[in-house]
Amino acid sequence: MTQLAFETADIPGLLRDIQGAMQRGDLAGAGARVAQVLRREPDNRDGLYLDAVVRRYQDDLAGALAALDHLLALYPAHGRALQERGHCLLAQGDRAGALAAYQGAVATNAALPAAWRRLAELQEGDAADYALAQHDYLAALPPPLLGVAGMIQENRLSQAEALCRQFLQANPTHTEGMRLLAEIAQRFQVVDEAEFLLESAIAIEPDNIGARYDYARVLNKRQKFAEALDQARHLRRIDPGSMMIASLEADQNLAVGNFDAALEHYRQRVADHPRNPGYHLTLGHVLKTVDAIPEALAAYRAAYGLRPDFGAAYWSLANLKTYRFDDAELAQMEAQEQQPRTALADRYHLCFALGKALEDRGLYDRAFACYERGNRLKREEVGYDWRRLAREMQDQIDICDAGFIAALGEGGHTAPDPIFIVGLPRAGSTLLEQILASHSQVEGTMELPNILALAHKLGGRRRVGQASAYPANMADLSRDERRALGEAYVRDTAIHRKLGRPFFIDKMPNNFRHIGLIHAILPNARIIDARRSAMGCCFSGFKQLFAEGQEFTYGLEEVGRYYRDYVRLMDHWDTVLPGKVLRVQYEDVVDDLEGQVRRLLDFLGLPFEEGCIRFHQTERAVRTASSQQVRQPLYRSGVDQWEHFSAYLDPLRAALEA
Repeated sequence: MTQLAFETADIPGLLRDIQGAMQRGDLAGAGARVAQVLRREPDNRDGLYLDAVVRRYQDDLAGALAALDHLLALYPAHGRALQERGHCLLAQGDRAGALAAYQGAVATNAALPAAWRRLAELQEGDAADYALAQHDYLAALPPPLLGVAGMIQENRLSQAEALCRQFLQANPTHTEGMRLLAEIAQRFQVVDEAEFLLESAIAIEPDNIGARYDYARVLNKRQKFAEALDQARHLRRIDPGSMMIASLEADQNLAVGNFDAALEHYRQRVADHPRNPGYHLTLGHVLKTVDAIPEALAAYRAAYGLRPDFGAAYWSLANLKTYRFDDAELAQMEAQEQQPRTALADRYHLCFALGKALEDRGLYDRAFACYERGNRLKREEVGYDWRRLAREMQDQIDICDAGFIAALGEGGHTAPDPIFIVGLPRAGSTLLEQILASHSQVEGTMELPNILALAHKLGGRRRVGQASAYPANMADLSRDERRALGEAYVRDTAIHRKLGRPFFIDKMPNNFRHIGLIHAILPNARIIDARRSAMGCCFSGFKQLFAEGQEFTYGLEEVGRYYRDYVRLMDHWDTVLPGKVLRVQYEDVVDDLEGQVRRLLDFLGLPFEEGCIRFHQTERAVRTASSQQVRQPLYRSGVDQWEHFSAYLDPLRAALEA
């Protein structure tokens, strides 16, 4: 390339030239082209990555790490950059730092064979065996499927699907291709297609452990918990020594409410592998669910004791809401959060835990800085677009008007069993569930995803920006079809009902977006809107790191917009379905517990019972962030906590007032 051509080449062309030069061993030429890219675009993602690779090949490890620091500050979830950091640290002899970098790499991009190979070399025992198995699996994939796996991890799903389908046209019984296509289908929320693909894969190859494992996980997602448990037990017969399969079986026992079996498993795993922090963490989660809090605390502390940067362990303690970190724990969390080698997921978990610890000490300025940093990191990872949900809620308003609802007429499954508690997270839904589950005729379950899954299914598969067929296509459902959908909901959720009570609660908050659908398939279901004041609800969500979903909470402006759209949609449901929903204000429950309990029970047609007032004495498994709070009497101290942070909340106010 002439000097003039070199100076005027486009960025994509230069990037291709860099890779070609590296393949030829022309490191000087590659370095010169990298410099040209970065002069034009100092923050170019690919340019910074290739700069680090070229510098490492030239033994400039300090320069390579500096380029990676810049890159990861801009793109914290860049798996290949984390892998490259591992290579550099390993070349410097820093095995501990390299191990953390490789772990972060595969956590963000599991399709990196080199990172898995290094993890197999740097670890021992089960962790090494697992890493080697992952490496061998990826290394054995045909090149097109390895490309598909990488595209899936980078969220280039349309390209991955096209390449995978092209491969399967030529190789229609390739089970690993079917597994990858099933993974793509799950990411597109087409879970029934994923189930069909994996069922077909194990029909072709019954002893394919990976395909059967994926099948069990998909069955779990489809709320087919008993079938998922059967698959896990089948896998145990195929490979009785696999701890991954044993953990799958324990998870399925947990899903169906077999808490004793799940506890026995994780206690045994901890006993057999006392230095595995992940087992201690999961044991803590199960213990928390069944209210064995002292043991749960010990398990979480053991987890961070084994891995001091284990952000999820600290956050699990903070997420109890009643735990107070001591000075030593606070200092350790601050030190680990500031370490450059701390992985992205650990870092934002640490940020949220630090925010809680500092808020408890009244250090509100520092606490907000931690909350803000954790939310920013998480927001960058999830890539939330508020416009999509705003459009979906507007569609419900525009389409499900009074005429549309009237045209549906009668139909659906007439069972009165379900009680839906909807609203925003952190608005008091767990409190209302605990109150009602203390009644002799009502059973609490969990946040059931069945209605959301049905809405996804009705929406059909579509490309980004393409309009959904739902909710308009509800008008095309016959009475019999709506009845069948309602019956399927009651049947599929029955596994969560252990007590045989007449009524049960589904407290998935996001179901407020689908009240028209609930009315269409379950016309006699009761719906309660758990409402909390705007500032308190939104800021409480902003402080919460959710296990999954609720991406709208990771920004003040985003959560404010969402709250505004939620209120508008609930007002719409009140207009087109008058009397269908009972609104219960959290602050009113705190001020007048008995009055609001009587109001709730009247709405449900249930007699008053004193146990609902003593809800905190009810023994039951609670799986949400409020599990410890609802096991205590009501208190007012949490109502207006947002006021301590008032100076920082102008973006939230602006979004709410818009």
